Amino acid sequence: MNYHGIAALHRRADRVLPRIFRDYVNGGSHSERTVRANRRAFDRWAVVPKCLVDVAECDLSGAFLEATHRLPFMFAPLGFGGLMCPNGEIRAARVAASVGLPMAVSTFAIQSLETLSRVPGVTLAAQIYVFRDRGITRDMLRRAESCGIRSIILTVDTPITPLRLRDVRNGFRNLTRPSLRHVLSMAAHPRWTAGMLRNGMPKIGNLAPYGMGSNLMEQARNAASQIDPTLTWKDLDWLRSVWPGQLAVKGIMDAGDALACQKAGAQTVIVSNHGGRQMDPAPSSLSVLPEIVEALKGETDVILDGGVRWGGDVVSALALGAKAVGIGRPWAWALAADGERGVRSLVDGLGGEIRDVLRLGGMVDLASLRAQGPAALRPVS
Repeated sequence: MNYHGIAALHRRADRVLPRIFRDYVNGGSHSERTVRANRRAFDRWAVVPKCLVDVAECDLSGAFLEATHRLPFMFAPLGFGGLMCPNGEIRAARVAASVGLPMAVSTFAIQSLETLSRVPGVTLAAQIYVFRDRGITRDMLRRAESCGIRSIILTVDTPITPLRLRDVRNGFRNLTRPSLRHVLSMAAHPRWTAGMLRNGMPKIGNLAPYGMGSNLMEQARNAASQIDPTLTWKDLDWLRSVWPGQLAVKGIMDAGDALACQKAGAQTVIVSNHGGRQMDPAPSSLSVLPEIVEALKGETDVILDGGVRWGGDVVSALALGAKAVGIGRPWAWALAADGERGVRSLVDGLGGEIRDVLRLGGMVDLASLRAQGPAALRPVS
């Protein structure tokens, strides 16, 4: 499949996926205003073209999550990514490994940490929630360490699951068995259904050791209810004391919270509003990025998550102080659209777009972009 932009992958994915999973990926909470805000925020910035600079070569490599990577983005954690196509997370991990891209493994991944860690050359980060049962959280940390994973991503913006109208209409995380409507929807999407049936009924492999249900829908409901709503900064201190590796905290939208993460020993803060799936209305991730970068004063890395669709979006986020960006929905759409080939086209295409924008802006690497910083951009009225 040729790459025609992330929007084309999105359209094709919508044709392939049954409604329950299409709505899960695309939807947000309440009015979905925050989902739209994340996208609109990038439209407010333009990159200034520069001329007569030797841009024959352009290096996109940079350091984040305590390692140097060939591209300035990562696969953000994506729950149920393996439902986008058969063995979807394995396919994405193979692409990530081939291009030196880090991949975050969701707690709600269909494939387990152990399975994904066996993909040759892959660099994984383990996304975790703190559960009411701290024994489960401890065991997930133990598993991550035993898989050779050096970085965990603690998601902290989910003390509750708010109203998500699309999921409510579909019974997602309410029902424990597929309804007749679900079965009919799956039958109307034969390519997806046939692929899944060939691999057996999917379950959340990452949660399999914890006995949360006999099928995927039951697991999803029970695991969501296990996320601890009493989590406080003391728990972050506890987590830092029991995890010896790198710690990134995801879901930060406030400079004061970012500073508290820094004080607790987090090496990375991920500026994210959960793709518009939690607070609605909330500011866009990009709009709060500069104040968080300024508060941290370069002592803690910042990754931007939310709304990235084009190479110019990545350049804008890096100019405003992010070390890298996370992409979530795009790699879900790419998997659904064309499996491993879709993900490869996404990575190659997005990398090419970033390179185009940098070179036309007179920049030959990420260091030259960071040297210009916000001066590389102009606000669009």
